[in-house]
Amino acid sequence: MEQVLTVACKLQVDTEQVDKLNATLLAFSDACNYINQTIDPKLTNNVRIQSLIYEQIRDQFGLSANLAIRAINRVAGNRKTAKKAGKPVKAFKPTSADYDARIFSFREKDWTVSLNLVGGRERFKLSIGNYQRHLLNGKIPTSATLCKHQDGNFYINIQVKSMPPDPQPTDKVIGVDLGRRDIAVTSDGATFSGEEVTAVRDRFAKLRQTLQKKASKGTRSSRRRIRKLLQRLSGRERRFQQWVNHNVSKKIVCKALSVNATISVEDLTGIRERTNQQPRNKTERRRSNSWAFWQLRTFLEYKSIRAGIELVKVNPAYTSQTCHVCLHIHPVQGKSYRSGKHFRCEHCSWHGDADLNGALNIASLGTVLVNQPGGSGLSCSLNKHLRATESPRSIA
Repeated sequence: MEQVLTVACKLQVDTEQVDKLNATLLAFSDACNYINQTIDPKLTNNVRIQSLIYEQIRDQFGLSANLAIRAINRVAGNRKTAKKAGKPVKAFKPTSADYDARIFSFREKDWTVSLNLVGGRERFKLSIGNYQRHLLNGKIPTSATLCKHQDGNFYINIQVKSMPPDPQPTDKVIGVDLGRRDIAVTSDGATFSGEEVTAVRDRFAKLRQTLQKKASKGTRSSRRRIRKLLQRLSGRERRFQQWVNHNVSKKIVCKALSVNATISVEDLTGIRERTNQQPRNKTERRRSNSWAFWQLRTFLEYKSIRAGIELVKVNPAYTSQTCHVCLHIHPVQGKSYRSGKHFRCEHCSWHGDADLNGALNIASLGTVLVNQPGGSGLSCSLNKHLRATESPRSIA
């Protein structure tokens, strides 16, 4: 299976090139906004949109032929995505532009890229490290995205295609239980604590609250200084969480690769909508909504594909309520089976770490999906034993 990786490379630019890059990004976003406002919102086919407005885009915004096509394709793609989500297309900002093989080229011998801009073609030196050089070595990329970050620096996100190894058949499965107190707990006993992430998020939330309170009561000059400070702090929390998720996902994939095991994770799609309906205080709601479980799963997916490891997603229902030893499902109402991180089974009396118990259940479900696609067949073994030993009178 072909895999596409995105390599972010910083561009070395001079003053004249900065003006051309800004002009190109502005023209591209203006063209996208013009297309979105002019063409019928229900129209999502890029070929039909092109037949209606291509010439106007070329004449009005000064874009090259392929940049105009890329603008049309972006509007069509955004409309399709918004239609699935049931939301309107938002305004396009001058922060990125799409490139294909005719208006973008990469040259490995001097590590430069050539881009078509408003006013002509320009060549840029890449400011990259060994990691990016390793990914780009020997590759002939045909697509990229020009981006402008909040700090004013320009980057080119180059899409690189590769053929990762095929997953090897195996009966071993590592279950991964995702959470907030512990970011991830695996069925082989590895635990990745989330205390540091929670502390960092709480510290930034408290800092933002304090600065915003000061800005509401301060002078014009103090408000300006606070805005600059908030802008400087912007993104630090997100980048820290991203760094942690990269490290956690890498360790899990490396472990699975060393023992030739499949990775099994919970499919937590829609969990925020479900948990937000429960009564919680403001702090818990903020912590839950800032939980980056989707990013961690995405990192696990692409790292697994790259390493030749199969990753399966299982239904998370009852994985935290089920005892992995006897498979008895404990009801939410009634006698408590869990106290914080501690799990105790009411039937077989097994007790231990609750997240480890969930990870073992996820591993069992993953094993079933890998080896028995027809169904799980998992049920409480103790209940089966009781039903077999009970008399017909007691059952009635």
